[in-house]
Amino acid sequence: MYRKLLLIAPIFTLIVVVVGAYTRLTDSGLGCPDWPGCYGQLTAPDTPAEIARAATRFPDAEIDPFKGWVEMIHRYLAGTLGLLILSIAVIAWRRRHQVAAIPGFGGRDAHWFATGLMLLLMVQALLGKFTVTLLLKPGIVTLHLLGGMLILAFLFRLAIGEFVDRGAVAVQQAAKLAPWAALGIALTIAQIVLGGWVSTNYAALTCLDFPTCHGTLLPPMDFQHGFHVLRELGEAPDGSPLSHESLNAIQWTHRVGALVLTAFLGTLGLLAWRVPGLRAAAAFMLTALAAQVTIGILNVVWLLPLWLATLHNFGAAILLCSVVMLRFMTAQGAAERVAADLSVRPAAAVR
Repeated sequence: MYRKLLLIAPIFTLIVVVVGAYTRLTDSGLGCPDWPGCYGQLTAPDTPAEIARAATRFPDAEIDPFKGWVEMIHRYLAGTLGLLILSIAVIAWRRRHQVAAIPGFGGRDAHWFATGLMLLLMVQALLGKFTVTLLLKPGIVTLHLLGGMLILAFLFRLAIGEFVDRGAVAVQQAAKLAPWAALGIALTIAQIVLGGWVSTNYAALTCLDFPTCHGTLLPPMDFQHGFHVLRELGEAPDGSPLSHESLNAIQWTHRVGALVLTAFLGTLGLLAWRVPGLRAAAAFMLTALAAQVTIGILNVVWLLPLWLATLHNFGAAILLCSVVMLRFMTAQGAAERVAADLSVRPAAAVR
């Protein structure tokens, strides 16, 4: 059962992430003005009687049954994911003496790792609540997106530790790439945050040309207001409308981040491709990277169609998983090298 749950949970999390992106992109984040229900009930109001009752309870809300159902479906899926993670944590604790320690995470056992996932899930649930009650503040919504991606990455890491056969990895060469793969995860997460900031500030179509922005590589930009976290949606910290220069800064920074990440992961992937045992992981990452870059460019060229914007979120999730996979493979090489060094030192000391 533990292995089955570890197989199902990452796939289910990917679905939750994509549905969450669809919810955001269709402006359904406030389809239900309350939480965890929707207009005081457990389903979105769609009959005349339910709509009338919802209008009485929430007279200032614009009732849209479609957006309400999109939001509630996302909540149903997130709740189911919570049950999956809870089950994984319970089973991991029950078999904690059988589950091997996870390399690359400070020697913590899987049951502690699953417990950490539960805590992350609780934080994510709170962020989901605040997303609604604080009226889609960009900082909260971006953190909510990041939380979903981190849950996916941790579940994927837990799953591949159970299922993936590392095979004949060249230990010495893989160990050299381990810290760079860890940096690759950090850069990928940073780029996901930048992408989330673009989405939550509705800055995706600020620049309608590519690779330039308004015909220049350096358009007028206001970083101070564009990246001020504690503000309302569409507003500067003083309550005035967010300027076009602020949106330029958000979009431009995301593009530069994409350029940096592409160069870094591209180089890392080519280096990993030359290491025996890492070719499959490198191919996975390079393919995901190429697809994500292509989707990002087409989003600008094709003026952000809904299906492609949703696919861009899916691509970001897959890219993160691919870098986690490479880190797993290289971290194992580093762990084996350390173990080999420790076994040699006592013999050297005797001599």
